[in-house]
Amino acid sequence: MKLAMIGFGQAGGKVVDKFVEYDRERNAGIVRAAVAVNSAKADLLGLKNIPKDQRVLIGQSRVKGHGVGADNELGAEIAEEDIDEVQGAIDSIPVHEVDAFLVVSGLGGGTGSGGAPVLAKHLKRIYTEPVYGLGILPGSDEGGIYTLNAARSFQTFVREVDNLLVFDNDAWRKTGESVQGGYDEINEEIVNRFGVLFGAGEVQDGQEVAESVVDSSEIINTLAGGGVSTVGYASEDVEPRKNKKSGGLLSRLTGGDEPDDNLDTAHTTNRITSLVRKAALGRLTLPCEIEGAERALLVLAGPPEHLNRKGIERGRKWIEEQTGSMEVRGGDYPIPGAGKVAGVILLSGVTNVPRIKELQQVAIEAQDNIEEIKQESDSNLENLVNDDEDELESLF
Repeated sequence: MKLAMIGFGQAGGKVVDKFVEYDRERNAGIVRAAVAVNSAKADLLGLKNIPKDQRVLIGQSRVKGHGVGADNELGAEIAEEDIDEVQGAIDSIPVHEVDAFLVVSGLGGGTGSGGAPVLAKHLKRIYTEPVYGLGILPGSDEGGIYTLNAARSFQTFVREVDNLLVFDNDAWRKTGESVQGGYDEINEEIVNRFGVLFGAGEVQDGQEVAESVVDSSEIINTLAGGGVSTVGYASEDVEPRKNKKSGGLLSRLTGGDEPDDNLDTAHTTNRITSLVRKAALGRLTLPCEIEGAERALLVLAGPPEHLNRKGIERGRKWIEEQTGSMEVRGGDYPIPGAGKVAGVILLSGVTNVPRIKELQQVAIEAQDNIEEIKQESDSNLENLVNDDEDELESLF
Protein backbone atom coordinates (compact mmCIF):
# COMPACT_ATOMS: atom_id res chain seq x y z
CA MET A 1 0.00 0.00 0.00
CA LYS A 2 1.50 3.33 -1.06
CA LEU A 3 0.90 6.09 1.47
CA ALA A 4 1.43 9.82 1.72
CA MET A 5 2.33 10.24 5.39
CA ILE A 6 2.00 13.53 7.24
CA GLY A 7 3.37 13.72 10.77
CA PHE A 8 1.68 16.54 12.71
CA GLY A 9 3.39 17.71 15.91
CA GLN A 10 6.37 16.23 17.74
CA ALA A 11 5.17 12.62 18.16
CA GLY A 12 3.67 12.46 14.66
CA GLY A 13 6.86 13.80 13.05
CA LYS A 14 9.04 11.26 14.88
CA VAL A 15 6.83 8.31 13.90
CA VAL A 16 6.77 9.32 10.21
CA ASP A 17 10.54 9.87 10.35
CA LYS A 18 10.90 6.30 11.68
CA PHE A 19 8.57 5.00 8.93
CA VAL A 20 10.83 6.54 6.26
CA GLU A 21 13.85 4.79 7.83
CA TYR A 22 11.96 1.45 8.02
CA ASP A 23 10.86 1.82 4.39
CA ARG A 24 14.39 2.53 3.19
CA GLU A 25 16.00 -0.33 5.14
CA ARG A 26 13.51 -2.95 3.89
CA ASN A 27 12.87 -1.47 0.45
CA ALA A 28 9.18 -1.86 1.34
CA GLY A 29 7.80 0.85 -0.97
CA ILE A 30 5.14 1.98 1.54
CA VAL A 31 6.05 5.66 2.04
CA ARG A 32 5.49 7.38 -1.29
CA ALA A 33 5.90 10.81 0.32
CA ALA A 34 6.52 12.11 3.84
CA VAL A 35 5.77 15.55 5.33
CA ALA A 36 6.34 16.84 8.87
CA VAL A 37 4.32 19.78 10.23
CA ASN A 38 5.05 21.51 13.53
CA SER A 39 4.88 24.84 15.35
CA ALA A 40 8.18 24.12 17.17
CA LYS A 41 11.28 24.66 15.04
CA ALA A 42 13.52 22.49 17.27
CA ASP A 43 11.31 19.42 16.71
CA LEU A 44 11.58 19.77 12.93
CA LEU A 45 15.38 20.18 13.13
CA GLY A 46 15.61 16.94 15.16
CA LEU A 47 14.21 14.78 12.33
CA LYS A 48 16.70 12.65 10.39
CA ASN A 49 14.93 11.08 7.42
CA ILE A 50 12.17 13.41 6.19
CA PRO A 51 13.58 15.75 3.50
CA LYS A 52 14.17 19.30 4.77
CA ASP A 53 11.97 20.83 2.06
CA GLN A 54 9.10 18.62 3.35
CA ARG A 55 9.24 20.02 6.90
CA VAL A 56 6.69 22.77 7.44
CA LEU A 57 6.88 25.28 10.31
CA ILE A 58 3.47 26.80 11.05
CA GLY A 59 2.28 29.53 13.42
CA GLN A 60 5.44 31.65 13.22
CA SER A 61 3.48 34.90 13.57
CA ARG A 62 1.78 33.60 16.74
CA VAL A 63 4.32 31.41 18.59
CA LYS A 64 7.63 32.36 16.90
CA GLY A 65 8.71 28.73 16.37
CA HIS A 66 8.44 27.77 20.05
CA GLY A 67 5.36 25.50 19.93
CA VAL A 68 1.92 26.01 21.43
CA GLY A 69 2.63 24.76 24.97
CA ALA A 70 0.07 21.89 25.02
CA ASP A 71 -2.74 24.30 24.04
CA ASN A 72 -4.55 22.27 21.39
CA GLU A 73 -7.16 24.97 20.73
CA LEU A 74 -4.27 27.22 19.68
CA GLY A 75 -2.85 24.27 17.69
CA ALA A 76 -6.13 23.98 15.78
CA GLU A 77 -6.27 27.76 15.14
CA ILE A 78 -2.71 27.84 13.80
CA ALA A 79 -3.39 24.85 11.55
CA GLU A 80 -6.47 26.62 10.12
CA GLU A 81 -4.55 29.85 9.55
CA ASP A 82 -1.53 28.22 7.89
CA ILE A 83 -3.25 25.38 6.02
CA ASP A 84 -2.03 26.83 2.69
CA GLU A 85 1.59 26.39 3.79
CA VAL A 86 0.90 22.74 4.61
CA GLN A 87 -0.91 22.33 1.29
CA GLY A 88 2.19 23.74 -0.46
CA ALA A 89 4.22 20.74 0.77
CA ILE A 90 1.40 18.31 -0.08
CA ASP A 91 1.21 19.71 -3.62
CA SER A 92 4.61 18.13 -4.35
CA ILE A 93 3.22 14.65 -3.53
CA PRO A 94 2.39 12.60 -6.67
CA VAL A 95 -1.16 11.89 -5.47
CA HIS A 96 -1.95 9.72 -8.52
CA GLU A 97 0.62 7.20 -7.14
CA VAL A 98 -0.85 7.19 -3.63
CA ASP A 99 -3.49 4.76 -2.28
CA ALA A 100 -4.29 6.82 0.83
CA PHE A 101 -3.17 9.62 3.15
CA LEU A 102 -2.10 8.80 6.71
CA VAL A 103 -2.08 11.71 9.20
CA VAL A 104 0.00 10.73 12.26
CA SER A 105 -0.20 12.60 15.55
CA GLY A 106 0.18 12.34 19.29
CA LEU A 107 -3.20 13.24 20.81
CA GLY A 108 -1.97 14.57 24.14
CA GLY A 109 0.10 17.58 23.08
CA GLY A 110 -0.92 20.85 21.47
CA THR A 111 0.15 21.17 17.83
CA GLY A 112 -0.65 17.64 16.66
CA SER A 113 -3.79 17.01 18.69
CA GLY A 114 -5.22 20.34 17.58
CA GLY A 115 -3.90 20.43 14.01
CA ALA A 116 -4.25 16.81 12.81
CA PRO A 117 -8.09 16.84 12.71
CA VAL A 118 -7.96 20.20 10.87
CA LEU A 119 -5.62 18.76 8.24
CA ALA A 120 -7.69 15.56 7.88
CA LYS A 121 -10.82 17.62 7.24
CA HIS A 122 -8.94 19.71 4.64
CA LEU A 123 -7.56 16.63 2.81
CA LYS A 124 -10.98 14.95 2.67
CA ARG A 125 -12.45 18.07 1.10
CA ILE A 126 -9.83 18.16 -1.68
CA TYR A 127 -8.87 14.56 -2.49
CA THR A 128 -10.81 11.41 -3.38
CA GLU A 129 -8.22 9.08 -1.77
CA PRO A 130 -9.07 7.80 1.73
CA VAL A 131 -7.67 9.83 4.64
CA TYR A 132 -6.70 7.76 7.68
CA GLY A 133 -5.48 8.92 11.06
CA LEU A 134 -2.95 7.28 13.34
CA GLY A 135 -3.53 8.73 16.80
CA ILE A 136 -1.21 8.07 19.75
CA LEU A 137 -2.81 8.29 23.20
CA PRO A 138 -0.73 9.66 26.11
CA GLY A 139 0.06 7.52 29.15
CA SER A 140 -2.36 7.93 32.08
CA ASP A 141 0.55 9.17 34.22
CA GLU A 142 1.27 12.11 31.90
CA GLY A 143 -1.20 14.44 33.63
CA GLY A 144 -4.72 15.86 33.38
CA ILE A 145 -4.08 18.45 30.66
CA TYR A 146 -2.72 15.78 28.27
CA THR A 147 -5.65 13.48 29.04
CA LEU A 148 -8.09 16.31 28.40
CA ASN A 149 -6.32 17.18 25.13
CA ALA A 150 -6.40 13.52 24.04
CA ALA A 151 -10.11 13.06 24.80
CA ARG A 152 -11.10 16.20 22.89
CA SER A 153 -8.74 15.49 19.98
CA PHE A 154 -9.85 11.84 19.76
CA GLN A 155 -13.54 12.63 19.41
CA THR A 156 -12.79 15.31 16.79
CA PHE A 157 -10.17 13.32 14.84
CA VAL A 158 -12.30 10.15 14.56
CA ARG A 159 -15.09 12.17 12.87
CA GLU A 160 -12.76 13.80 10.34
CA VAL A 161 -10.94 10.69 9.03
CA ASP A 162 -12.11 7.63 7.11
CA ASN A 163 -10.74 5.50 9.95
CA LEU A 164 -8.69 6.21 13.08
CA LEU A 165 -5.95 3.70 13.90
CA VAL A 166 -5.03 4.09 17.59
CA PHE A 167 -1.87 3.33 19.57
CA ASP A 168 -2.14 3.59 23.36
CA ASN A 169 1.14 4.54 25.06
CA ASP A 170 -0.34 3.44 28.38
CA ALA A 171 -0.30 -0.20 27.30
CA TRP A 172 3.32 -0.05 26.16
CA ARG A 173 5.28 2.05 28.66
CA LYS A 174 7.58 0.06 30.95
CA THR A 175 8.40 1.06 34.50
CA GLY A 176 11.89 2.30 35.16
CA GLU A 177 12.87 3.13 31.59
CA SER A 178 14.06 6.55 30.47
CA VAL A 179 11.62 8.85 28.69
CA GLN A 180 13.70 8.83 25.49
CA GLY A 181 14.24 5.07 25.58
CA GLY A 182 10.54 4.49 26.20
CA TYR A 183 9.39 6.58 23.25
CA ASP A 184 12.03 5.11 20.91
CA GLU A 185 10.79 1.61 21.74
CA ILE A 186 7.15 2.64 21.30
CA ASN A 187 7.90 4.20 17.90
CA GLU A 188 9.67 0.97 16.90
CA GLU A 189 6.54 -1.02 17.84
CA ILE A 190 4.26 1.31 15.89
CA VAL A 191 6.39 1.15 12.75
CA ASN A 192 6.91 -2.64 12.90
CA ARG A 193 3.22 -3.40 13.22
CA PHE A 194 1.93 -0.96 10.65
CA GLY A 195 4.92 -1.66 8.38
CA VAL A 196 3.99 -5.34 7.99
CA LEU A 197 0.32 -4.41 7.54
CA PHE A 198 0.84 -1.74 4.89
CA GLY A 199 3.73 -3.61 3.21
CA ALA A 200 1.65 -6.69 2.42
CA GLY A 201 0.94 -7.24 -1.27
CA GLU A 202 3.72 -5.01 -2.57
CA VAL A 203 5.76 -7.16 -4.97
CA GLN A 204 9.06 -6.04 -6.50
CA ASP A 205 10.46 -7.53 -9.72
CA GLY A 206 11.60 -11.11 -9.17
CA GLN A 207 9.93 -11.33 -5.76
CA GLU A 208 7.68 -14.24 -4.83
CA VAL A 209 3.95 -13.62 -5.24
CA ALA A 210 1.62 -14.53 -2.36
CA GLU A 211 -0.68 -17.58 -2.49
CA SER A 212 -3.54 -15.36 -1.35
CA VAL A 213 -2.65 -11.76 -2.12
CA VAL A 214 -3.44 -9.01 0.38
CA ASP A 215 -3.24 -5.74 -1.49
CA SER A 216 -4.24 -2.13 -0.80
CA SER A 217 -7.90 -2.75 -1.74
CA GLU A 218 -8.16 -5.37 1.06
CA ILE A 219 -6.86 -2.86 3.60
CA ILE A 220 -9.09 -0.07 2.26
CA ASN A 221 -12.17 -2.32 2.40
CA THR A 222 -11.33 -3.41 5.96
CA LEU A 223 -10.99 0.22 7.05
CA ALA A 224 -14.11 1.31 5.13
CA GLY A 225 -17.05 2.30 7.29
CA GLY A 226 -14.97 4.43 9.62
CA GLY A 227 -14.64 4.17 13.37
CA VAL A 228 -11.66 3.06 15.42
CA SER A 229 -9.10 0.36 14.59
CA THR A 230 -6.47 -1.55 16.53
CA VAL A 231 -3.66 -3.84 15.39
CA GLY A 232 -2.35 -7.06 16.94
CA TYR A 233 1.05 -8.56 16.19
CA ALA A 234 2.95 -11.74 17.06
CA SER A 235 6.14 -13.19 15.62
CA GLU A 236 8.29 -16.27 16.00
CA ASP A 237 11.82 -17.00 14.85
CA VAL A 238 12.02 -19.81 12.31
CA GLU A 239 14.73 -22.36 11.67
CA PRO A 240 16.49 -22.39 8.29
CA ARG A 241 14.96 -24.58 5.61
CA LYS A 242 16.11 -28.17 6.01
CA ASN A 243 18.09 -29.88 3.28
CA LYS A 244 15.72 -32.53 1.95
CA LYS A 245 18.58 -35.03 1.45
CA SER A 246 19.10 -35.19 5.21
CA GLY A 247 15.51 -35.92 6.20
CA GLY A 248 14.35 -37.58 9.40
CA LEU A 249 14.80 -41.26 10.31
CA LEU A 250 11.46 -42.29 8.78
CA SER A 251 12.35 -40.44 5.60
CA ARG A 252 15.72 -42.22 5.34
CA LEU A 253 14.17 -45.66 6.03
CA THR A 254 11.51 -45.24 3.35
CA GLY A 255 13.94 -43.69 0.91
CA GLY A 256 11.73 -40.65 0.36
CA ASP A 257 10.91 -37.31 1.95
CA GLU A 258 7.11 -37.30 1.74
CA PRO A 259 6.40 -38.06 5.44
CA ASP A 260 8.90 -35.39 6.54
CA ASP A 261 7.13 -32.84 4.35
CA ASN A 262 3.79 -33.84 5.90
CA LEU A 263 5.21 -33.28 9.38
CA ASP A 264 6.52 -29.89 8.27
CA THR A 265 3.09 -28.96 6.90
CA ALA A 266 1.39 -29.87 10.17
CA HIS A 267 4.03 -27.90 12.08
CA THR A 268 3.68 -24.76 9.94
CA THR A 269 -0.13 -24.97 10.10
CA ASN A 270 -0.06 -25.17 13.90
CA ARG A 271 2.49 -22.37 14.14
CA ILE A 272 0.30 -20.07 12.03
CA THR A 273 -2.90 -20.76 14.01
CA SER A 274 -0.95 -20.21 17.23
CA LEU A 275 0.47 -16.89 15.94
CA VAL A 276 -3.02 -15.71 14.95
CA ARG A 277 -4.31 -16.33 18.49
CA LYS A 278 -1.29 -14.61 20.06
CA ALA A 279 -1.72 -11.59 17.78
CA ALA A 280 -5.45 -11.24 18.55
CA LEU A 281 -5.35 -11.97 22.27
CA GLY A 282 -1.97 -10.39 23.10
CA ARG A 283 -1.14 -6.70 23.36
CA LEU A 284 -3.13 -4.74 20.78
CA THR A 285 -2.13 -1.20 19.79
CA LEU A 286 -5.37 -0.17 21.51
CA PRO A 287 -6.44 -2.75 24.11
CA CYS A 288 -10.07 -3.76 23.62
CA GLU A 289 -12.49 -6.66 23.54
CA ILE A 290 -12.23 -8.13 20.03
CA GLU A 291 -15.80 -9.46 20.15
CA GLY A 292 -18.00 -7.17 18.09
CA ALA A 293 -15.24 -5.86 15.78
CA GLU A 294 -17.02 -5.06 12.52
CA ARG A 295 -14.24 -6.07 10.10
CA ALA A 296 -10.85 -7.76 10.33
CA LEU A 297 -7.81 -8.43 8.16
CA LEU A 298 -5.19 -11.10 8.83
CA VAL A 299 -1.71 -10.99 7.24
CA LEU A 300 0.94 -13.69 7.73
CA ALA A 301 4.43 -12.61 6.65
CA GLY A 302 7.64 -14.62 6.47
CA PRO A 303 9.60 -17.13 4.37
CA PRO A 304 7.26 -18.75 1.79
CA GLU A 305 8.03 -22.30 2.96
CA HIS A 306 6.72 -21.44 6.45
CA LEU A 307 3.39 -20.05 5.20
CA ASN A 308 0.52 -22.28 4.12
CA ARG A 309 -3.03 -21.65 3.10
CA LYS A 310 -4.52 -24.20 5.51
CA GLY A 311 -3.08 -22.40 8.54
CA ILE A 312 -4.21 -18.99 7.26
CA GLU A 313 -7.73 -20.30 6.56
CA ARG A 314 -7.93 -21.82 10.04
CA GLY A 315 -6.72 -18.55 11.56
CA ARG A 316 -9.24 -16.53 9.55
CA LYS A 317 -12.09 -18.82 10.62
CA TRP A 318 -11.03 -18.52 14.28
CA ILE A 319 -11.12 -14.69 14.01
CA GLU A 320 -14.61 -14.91 12.49
CA GLU A 321 -15.76 -16.96 15.50
CA GLN A 322 -14.11 -14.64 18.04
CA THR A 323 -15.33 -11.36 16.54
CA GLY A 324 -18.70 -12.50 15.24
CA SER A 325 -17.89 -10.68 11.99
CA MET A 326 -18.55 -12.16 8.57
CA GLU A 327 -16.15 -9.66 7.02
CA VAL A 328 -12.73 -11.18 7.78
CA ARG A 329 -10.09 -11.05 5.07
CA GLY A 330 -6.77 -12.86 5.11
CA GLY A 331 -3.67 -13.63 3.11
CA ASP A 332 0.07 -14.13 3.12
CA TYR A 333 3.05 -11.88 2.47
CA PRO A 334 6.08 -13.99 1.44
CA ILE A 335 9.48 -12.54 2.42
CA PRO A 336 12.19 -14.95 1.18
CA GLY A 337 15.10 -15.30 3.57
CA ALA A 338 13.29 -13.71 6.54
CA GLY A 339 14.28 -15.08 9.94
CA LYS A 340 10.79 -14.99 11.43
CA VAL A 341 7.11 -15.53 10.71
CA ALA A 342 4.88 -12.64 11.78
CA GLY A 343 1.12 -12.45 12.10
CA VAL A 344 -0.65 -9.08 11.95
CA ILE A 345 -4.36 -8.60 12.63
CA LEU A 346 -6.19 -5.38 11.84
CA LEU A 347 -9.47 -5.09 13.77
CA SER A 348 -11.66 -2.31 12.45
CA GLY A 349 -14.81 -0.81 13.92
CA VAL A 350 -14.05 -1.84 17.51
CA THR A 351 -16.45 -0.41 20.09
CA ASN A 352 -15.79 -2.19 23.40
CA VAL A 353 -12.76 -0.09 24.42
CA PRO A 354 -12.51 0.50 28.21
CA ARG A 355 -9.46 2.79 27.79
CA ILE A 356 -11.43 5.33 25.73
CA LYS A 357 -14.29 5.37 28.25
CA GLU A 358 -11.77 5.88 31.07
CA LEU A 359 -9.97 8.60 29.10
CA GLN A 360 -13.21 10.52 28.55
CA GLN A 361 -14.23 10.20 32.21
CA VAL A 362 -10.85 11.48 33.46
CA ALA A 363 -11.00 14.31 30.89
CA ILE A 364 -14.46 15.44 32.06
CA GLU A 365 -13.21 15.51 35.66
CA ALA A 366 -10.08 17.42 34.58
CA GLN A 367 -12.22 19.94 32.68
CA ASP A 368 -14.45 20.50 35.73
CA ASN A 369 -11.39 20.88 37.99
CA ILE A 370 -9.78 23.41 35.64
CA GLU A 371 -12.98 25.50 35.61
CA GLU A 372 -13.25 25.31 39.41
CA ILE A 373 -9.59 26.27 39.92
CA LYS A 374 -9.99 29.23 37.51
CA GLN A 375 -13.02 30.56 39.38
CA GLU A 376 -11.27 30.10 42.73
CA SER A 377 -8.15 31.79 41.39
CA ASP A 378 -10.14 34.82 40.16
CA SER A 379 -11.84 35.08 43.55
CA ASN A 380 -8.53 34.76 45.48
CA LEU A 381 -6.89 37.43 43.33
CA GLU A 382 -9.83 39.75 43.91
CA ASN A 383 -9.47 39.24 47.69
CA LEU A 384 -5.72 39.84 47.56
CA VAL A 385 -5.80 43.01 45.49
CA ASN A 386 -8.91 44.75 46.83
CA ASP A 387 -9.37 45.41 50.54
CA ASP A 388 -12.79 45.46 52.17
CA GLU A 389 -13.04 49.22 52.13
CA ASP A 390 -12.36 49.49 48.39
CA GLU A 391 -10.34 52.66 49.14
CA LEU A 392 -7.88 52.48 46.24
CA GLU A 393 -8.78 53.55 42.74
CA SER A 394 -7.35 51.86 39.64
CA LEU A 395 -4.86 53.77 37.47
CA PHE A 396 -7.00 53.28 34.36
